[in-house]
Amino acid sequence: MEFVLIRHAQPEWVKDGRSIVNPPLSELGFRQADILGERLKDDQFDHVFVSPLLRACQTAAPFLKHHARPHVIEPWLEEIREPAWHGQPAEVTVKAYNDDAKSNALDRWSGLTGGEPVSEFVHRIRKGCDEFLARHGVRRQDSLLPVWDIDDPGTSFVFVAHAGTNSVIICHLLGLEPTPWEWERFVIGHASITTIKAIRLGDGYTFSLRNLSDLEHLAMTDRTR
Repeated sequence: MEFVLIRHAQPEWVKDGRSIVNPPLSELGFRQADILGERLKDDQFDHVFVSPLLRACQTAAPFLKHHARPHVIEPWLEEIREPAWHGQPAEVTVKAYNDDAKSNALDRWSGLTGGEPVSEFVHRIRKGCDEFLARHGVRRQDSLLPVWDIDDPGTSFVFVAHAGTNSVIICHLLGLEPTPWEWERFVIGHASITTIKAIRLGDGYTFSLRNLSDLEHLAMTDRTR
């Protein structure tokens, strides 16, 4: 079983000095998405699922066009929900993130004031992931170790999502304890490819991180995070 985790391309977080919630891709982001689509056009996958947010949908579009696939939205892939600061000066957003980064470790579970708490976000993604896996015949065993039963180990999945979402999924599949800074523990660039594969054990399967944030399809000048 293989999971290919794609992070969306560069969004236009700020326009005319104002913050944008659920932004579209930037001009560079659209170019990154096109190059990503070319990179993956000859690869074959059984299932492709996309976050409902605009930047993920726009990133997925070139890839899905190459494969003549529709957008299949998985709501649980949505990134952590930000405060309602659409239209606020960009400096407000920057200060909020800088202040959060200075918080004590345990306090960071609370997240940004007015946004989704990180603790709830991590729970939402892990719960959504478990429910998704169960629908596709993947169940974690009742074990202290991250060992899974997999009905169809030859299946492949693509998720087009976000740095936060993808990093929580990585942590969950590898059996790691969560932290309130997953997207800093796993540094994932825009329009990057992360691959996780199942490996056979004597009594089930476990997951192996094969590559993290592969950006070889992008020129150095086109790489952002």
